[in-house]
Amino acid sequence: MTAQHTSLVRRLAAILYDSLLVSALLFLVTVPFVAIRGGEPVAIGDNRPYQLTLLIVVYAFFAGFWSVSGRTLGMQTWGLRIEAANGTLPSLGTATVRFIAAIMSWLPLGLGFLWQLWDNDRLAWHDRISGTRIVHDPRPAKHTRPAR
Repeated sequence: MTAQHTSLVRRLAAILYDSLLVSALLFLVTVPFVAIRGGEPVAIGDNRPYQLTLLIVVYAFFAGFWSVSGRTLGMQTWGLRIEAANGTLPSLGTATVRFIAAIMSWLPLGLGFLWQLWDNDRLAWHDRISGTRIVHDPRPAKHTRPAR
């Protein structure tokens, strides 16, 4: 079976799955910041280290998975894979460009993602900008032992 471009619905399902995982990670990263402040709220303008830490965690999650395996856990569940234009795994640099471009795709109310519906190659803005694409590439079926 060859890899095929994927539907917007499949992409959004993987994004929902990954957002739950990232939320759990961000919760865990928040705990030490709350503990250090003794449970006190952070004053406005006094939370830059916290915000930077959250951004680094989200970046490491996505760029790390994309450049190492081509899939986040949500993408793996939905049979999706990111590949560079030549069919290989994206480099960390390419994954970084994709991460930044994906943020830009979300900013105008997700229009960068919805663009896939009108694009001839079914690519979102961040796919075009980073030179990557998401393909539907389900894992092969597991072989079972024959009945005795």
